[in-house]
Amino acid sequence: MPSSSLPLIQRRDFLKLAGLFAATGISGQALAGRADGVVIVIDRNDSGAASDPVRWAAEQLRQAIEATGTRAEIATANPAPEAATLVLVGGAGALRERGFRPLDGDAREDRLPESEEGFRIAAGRVAETPAISVSANDPRGFVYALLELAERAGTGHGTDSLRPARAVTAAPSNQIRSVARAFCSEIEDKSWFYDREFWPRYLDALAQSRFNRFNFAFGFGYDFPSGVTGDYFQFPYPYLLDVPGYRVRVVPLDDAERERNLQTLQYIAAETAARGLQFQLGIWTHAYQWTNSPHSDHHIVGLTPETHAAYCRDALLLLLKSCPEIQGLTMRIHGESGIPEGSYPFWQTLFDALPACGRKVEIDMHAKGINQIMIDMAVKTGMPVKVSPKYSAEHQSLGYHQADIRALEIPKPGQTSKGMYSVSGGARLFTRYGYSDLFQEGRRYDVLFRLWPGTQRHLLWGDPETAAAYGRTSNFCGAVGLEICEPLTFKGREGSGHPGGRCAYKKAALNPTGGDWEKFEYTYRLWGRLLYNPDADPEGWRRMLRRPFGAGAIPVEGALANASRILPLMTTAHLPSGSNHSYWPEMYTNMRIPENGPASPYGDTPSPKVFANVSPLDPQLFSTIAEHVDDLLAARPNAKYSPAEVADWLDKFTAASAGHLAEARLKSKSAEGPEFQKMEEDVLIQNGLGSFFAAKMRSAIYFEIFRRTGNREAGRLAQAEYAKARATWASMAVRAEGVYVSDVSYGSVPIRKGHWSDRLAAIDADIAAMQAQLESATGYDNAAAVEAAGKRTVRPAATCTHTPPQAFRPGQPLALSLQARGTSGRITSILLHYRHVNHAERWQKTEMEESGGIYRVSIPRDYTDSPYPLQYYFELRDEEKAWLYPGFNTTLSNQPYFAISTRSISAA
Repeated sequence: MPSSSLPLIQRRDFLKLAGLFAATGISGQALAGRADGVVIVIDRNDSGAASDPVRWAAEQLRQAIEATGTRAEIATANPAPEAATLVLVGGAGALRERGFRPLDGDAREDRLPESEEGFRIAAGRVAETPAISVSANDPRGFVYALLELAERAGTGHGTDSLRPARAVTAAPSNQIRSVARAFCSEIEDKSWFYDREFWPRYLDALAQSRFNRFNFAFGFGYDFPSGVTGDYFQFPYPYLLDVPGYRVRVVPLDDAERERNLQTLQYIAAETAARGLQFQLGIWTHAYQWTNSPHSDHHIVGLTPETHAAYCRDALLLLLKSCPEIQGLTMRIHGESGIPEGSYPFWQTLFDALPACGRKVEIDMHAKGINQIMIDMAVKTGMPVKVSPKYSAEHQSLGYHQADIRALEIPKPGQTSKGMYSVSGGARLFTRYGYSDLFQEGRRYDVLFRLWPGTQRHLLWGDPETAAAYGRTSNFCGAVGLEICEPLTFKGREGSGHPGGRCAYKKAALNPTGGDWEKFEYTYRLWGRLLYNPDADPEGWRRMLRRPFGAGAIPVEGALANASRILPLMTTAHLPSGSNHSYWPEMYTNMRIPENGPASPYGDTPSPKVFANVSPLDPQLFSTIAEHVDDLLAARPNAKYSPAEVADWLDKFTAASAGHLAEARLKSKSAEGPEFQKMEEDVLIQNGLGSFFAAKMRSAIYFEIFRRTGNREAGRLAQAEYAKARATWASMAVRAEGVYVSDVSYGSVPIRKGHWSDRLAAIDADIAAMQAQLESATGYDNAAAVEAAGKRTVRPAATCTHTPPQAFRPGQPLALSLQARGTSGRITSILLHYRHVNHAERWQKTEMEESGGIYRVSIPRDYTDSPYPLQYYFELRDEEKAWLYPGFNTTLSNQPYFAISTRSISAA
């Protein structure tokens, strides 16, 4: 009901309310004078509710209420007026004891969650006055609850919008939900770095999305201190500090700019803490000398190899004391830090700064090249330690952890390396692109995943299903969460920055007015809310879509969701390079199909370096094109997901996105406005990529059949599919020329910069090479393989029932059973695939025994006797086909295997 029709506080209720308000400083006399508006009552006796971040969040709520035309005030120690509605902010049960009565009863499932950052919002009354209770266990829980109410107030339905129909309870699934923002380009980044209006709105958005950590990263501009041009903050200490006892400085950089840099960092850290977010500082580079860099913008003077480590220690200590809000440090500790691997005295000296700073500061070490020596050194400081592996190489995959790593990342027996990469290039090569061997029982560190900025970096991304999948798997085997390298990370890297806006729009009218992050506000919202709770109410992000799109919000959601599945699928199924330096599928640099085509732009890919040989990110569950053709020629079923199946999925997502987009254009309230245009253009580019990759996948399958058999029909189909792929790319690129500038720059070399239209020449050259090879072909025929290649993949239907064990006992067999019944054919066998949760190891398999429709097997006792969790899945076969259980769901948003991380200590 509107606020004007709410009941007045009755005189007989005065004494009942007085006890409640005494704790907040509201006098009974003050209550008698007013009967409208909202009073937000903060229990000052609750240390969490009375904290500064909660007061900030209460102010956000007050402003949101007043924006609807309803008066709102926050109760302080001074007398405050009575209200038509009360918002009572206090610890669990405290306010209820003072008179709050919930309207929906007190069902056990609606009580306040016990976890940190959980909250509860309930509608009720205090005497006859409508009231809303906000309870939580800590400041962040209160902040999230109050910001939730602020968003509800913003829907424009008066105070009615504040009152939930039933109690709202929420608790986080992931302990850490972090966003990393990097300073990479002096040209592109100084403007937002110094902008005191940018930071409050940006940090507000992170808090509203329920992120709880902000990582501000320096030294991300280069991986190697060679060929350096744009180097601002690359070695950050002298850009921020004049360290007593050293005469280290940046040339050219004056003292005033250095002091301004420190003051700005202090401001950012304070604003972060004011919203209840943890402030993390990333220091990714400790090199101070650039090699082969005659055109570097700056250089460091005053350091020598003898003073380097001590200076870094003293500079870090001074920085921690100058910026007390720094709660953690993220550091790259392998060779790309500029410190040769194995330089343990340097790191020991640097780590000495942490105990000396006088407070707890988390050490977060990037996992590439990590070993026990580095872990023990960090643990010895007494500080909390995290090791942060890449979630899926330097890219964004589907929302599960790859079941295996590429063969290129598996070290050969006895493999060693020297120099900068003596660890990560040797026996611990497998630490590069996954969780490696980090999930050991008894570890003295937490595992925090990091989503690297490779696959999705420039185009608008937003799929609730995939974000929820990440929410469910970011705590995999006891991990503590996920850090996202935000959109536009690495923009302008390696001195490639351009003025005019990081979003690189051709039309200035498309640039966000409040900062580049505004384009991706929906992306932040999905990641934050669904990392907090993978089963979150969709209203939490649909409210955001309704503001610009009105009735078009739901089809916009569908268009973006389906388009956003395309590139993570390609990353998982076909990864020509694990490095984001090389592979950028948003602006794909073409890889040849025939060997006589243009040279491969990708180095870390199997030889011969052609499209058919490219490994999936997850070679355990996906097959290469060459493997698929092996199966077709042998008429052999394979349970892995084939590239033909991937092409079908790409077509499905593209078509679904296009259908939703057409509906969105009809229903949206401002389909010609800039918000719709930005969304639409990025969806159309991703859909174009989906159609391109689907056609190219099919072309490569047909061409591989042709190459091996000489079948001319296969050659003709390969050529036709490649022509279709080329036409799709050309059409998409022409449209993109009207939207994005000619150089969308993420690096200094062509593979990391440019425009979609730049890529057509390589596609044309490859098509010409294919044509030349087709004209000179000889060989035998294999029509059956060609026919099989053109058939749509249909996986057999089967009814499977399996209950994963809750725990296993090391050193004892782990019994597993699966009840399975085929609905389209008789199941002939089932294999169990199993492995320790350790990327350094390969998978095992064994056949299950059937009795009465139930298949049974045990993982042997000597295999369970290890410090690692276990993972497994099933391979089913009938007379004609093979498939996987659990496999993927229709949105590819589930974990396609089972994992058991709990170890039982009970008697067998």
